[in-house]
Amino acid sequence: MGGEIGCEPGVQTRSANAVPADRFRRSQTPRIGRSYWTLLLTAVPANPSFPAFDAARALQLARDTFDIEAQALLGLKERQGESFGRACEAMLACRGRVVVMGMGKSGHVGRKIAATLASTGTPAFFVHPGEASHGDLGMVAPGDVVLAISNSGESDELAAILPAIKRLGVTLVAMTGRAESTLASHAHITISCAVDQEACPLNLAPTASTTAQMALGDALAVALLDARGFREEDFARSHPGGSLGRKLLMHVRDLMRSGDAVPRVGPATSFNDMLREMTGKGLGFTAVAGPEGRVLGIFTDGDLRRLIERGADLRALRASDVMHTGP
Repeated sequence: MGGEIGCEPGVQTRSANAVPADRFRRSQTPRIGRSYWTLLLTAVPANPSFPAFDAARALQLARDTFDIEAQALLGLKERQGESFGRACEAMLACRGRVVVMGMGKSGHVGRKIAATLASTGTPAFFVHPGEASHGDLGMVAPGDVVLAISNSGESDELAAILPAIKRLGVTLVAMTGRAESTLASHAHITISCAVDQEACPLNLAPTASTTAQMALGDALAVALLDARGFREEDFARSHPGGSLGRKLLMHVRDLMRSGDAVPRVGPATSFNDMLREMTGKGLGFTAVAGPEGRVLGIFTDGDLRRLIERGADLRALRASDVMHTGP
């Protein structure tokens, strides 16, 4: 490389000749030789080396994860008390909406909690704390309940907007693992999502703690839907695209055709024209109607198949010859 630049250990490079010189303009490299940019753009990381995969250890870690997270949920059950009921009462009495906030993994959990609340009768939405300090706090209004989620209770982005949130005249509910945290100190109500340890072998990655947050959010949603007398019909209204929504909300009028969308011919219509009417309107039948529009009979694609099987001369037939007057 002409001695112009060194190469870090663990980095492999391709030959400088592999990159055409015309890819670099002089105006872009006034002080650094072309070989620098060649190295920069052609450097590839060396293959990382991992220990040999141990399938038995992986399976054991999976089982340990299930055990740790199961214990976290059992511990969460014992930690709930009077404050959980107060949080539910605040959300039931809310004149506005439940605004869920959280950063990082707590934010991802918060989005799910907001969606679950909204779909089970508690109007809710998620606001990102970082965006809140740049205008999205305007989405929060007096009468709302803010559910702020942070395992440590010290998330910088969340802590920065807590005073502003309280000035809005909302009820602040904290979901945190530390009762003495900044978040808890600002909250009107604090519910614990504390866990003894993470499932991560390093005890660092949010695993058991996010499972606890998710479960606590589900517990709130279930308690609230029960208190509201939420029914299957209510669930269907917020899930019109699901199987339950279609089952409970779909009516004949939503599916039926009427007016010109219904295939219709006169009794003297030729067999070919009758088929064209059925094909053009995409249905497997046509009504045969009299001059006043009264239905005289019906002809279906099943009737067509039976006529073909019998070897009937279709060209000579009229609608009145093949219609069923009493299907």
